[in-house]
Amino acid sequence: MPPPPAPAAPGARDEPPRVTQDIAAEAAVWLARLHGPGRSRSMEQECLAWQARSAAHRLAFERCTDTWQAVADITLSSYATVANAERRRGTGRLSGWRWKLPAFAVSAALVLMLVRMGDDTYTSQIGEQRIVALPDGSRMSINTATRVRVDFSTERRLVKVEDGEVLFDVAKDAWRPFVVQVASTEVVATGTQFLVRYSPAPKTDIALAVTLVEGQVIVRGTGERTMPLLAVPLVMKPGQQVRVGRSSAALATVQLDRPHIDQALAWRRGTVAFHDATLPEAAAEANRYSALQITVDGKELSRLRVSGSYRIGDNAGFAQALAHVHGLVLRSQGDRLELASKQCSSGQRGHAAHRRGSRRRQAVANLRDSLRSWAQMFSPTTVSLRLPPRQASQSQST
Repeated sequence: MPPPPAPAAPGARDEPPRVTQDIAAEAAVWLARLHGPGRSRSMEQECLAWQARSAAHRLAFERCTDTWQAVADITLSSYATVANAERRRGTGRLSGWRWKLPAFAVSAALVLMLVRMGDDTYTSQIGEQRIVALPDGSRMSINTATRVRVDFSTERRLVKVEDGEVLFDVAKDAWRPFVVQVASTEVVATGTQFLVRYSPAPKTDIALAVTLVEGQVIVRGTGERTMPLLAVPLVMKPGQQVRVGRSSAALATVQLDRPHIDQALAWRRGTVAFHDATLPEAAAEANRYSALQITVDGKELSRLRVSGSYRIGDNAGFAQALAHVHGLVLRSQGDRLELASKQCSSGQRGHAAHRRGSRRRQAVANLRDSLRSWAQMFSPTTVSLRLPPRQASQSQST
């Protein structure tokens, strides 16, 4: 914690520290970094050191923190009330307002809320993670390569996950249920925390996974393509996970189990965690966070298992670790890394040498055929050889 300010001299007026726009901007940057995926112990120490430099720094950080927590409660009517009161007082201090935020913080929060309400589509690129505060006080932690659409009304709060993974922290509102739609499945909550992961492309056997961290949610099917097991709403308990297979495949099933919650939420700490996963599964999970893709060559490698935590986005280091642990060969092929067994690699080299030898033998055979054809063109059966006439002296000598 930052050191307490020095005591004021006797008789001195207790004037609040002056927070400039630059200091407020720095405080906002610190708050955004601390809520991002790259938070670390050293970052926290640097932020504490920044706050310890002056009382203005500490006050700016407190105001930004209050704004972050209160942004969902600000409405146009509440802001108009505060603005009118501020004009009547003729002062920039909002004493008596229940959030006790300065005017610039309220304005910034209002602008953030309006921007979020106007842009109802949120996306993240490969390797990117975002935290989005919704107007109702709920928050979405968006993982890599995700696309989400938000549609709030006075009757319900609707979020559509079109691709990727999102952790929802839902604010309680008994009159407006929080509904997450994923293809032909809905997750209904009132106030809870749960994780939704959806893959529309046929990359894995599981299309949808819903993991309940705390509270209670209801998973139910919607539309004509509802699976029989979801025709009756399924009430989940904390720690449970519902996995829905693809309807176009034989795995059109619903599985209920209890995964490792820390493993499911490891990406929020900047890592990816595995517990007895197959090598192809681990490679596919790591590929979600990097444009440098890892491929596994050979079906026999599917028997290899992977456990542990690895830093997301570092596919080169992850592939090197896998090759070292399992004794594999790692080859770089442009924008991908290929893992193969040493036997497979030596066998491939043998096949390549055999193909090169076959090509050489074929080239020699073709050359011989060409020479044979050329020689036949000048054979005695087709060409008459004529000797030059002898000279007279040569005739007499014979």
